[in-house]
Amino acid sequence: MFEKLKEMITQYVEVEGEITKDSRFIEDLGFDSFNVMSLVGDIEDEFDIEVDEHDVADVRTIGDIMAYIEKKQKE
Repeated sequence: MFEKLKEMITQYVEVEGEITKDSRFIEDLGFDSFNVMSLVGDIEDEFDIEVDEHDVADVRTIGDIMAYIEKKQKE
């Protein structure tokens, strides 16, 4: 899942340096709100989940989104 997310992230932003599970979308990777919402749509398609818009505000890092995806897949 981590490798797939890294691949998806690089479709939206040019990342300098290493992407880690602790990388923050806005502060470290340079995402803006449009990029975040576009990525959410791709995540929904790729992992066959539905992301609640209110939950997006709590997701700061790649690790956060991985935990969220795993939780939603178990529901």
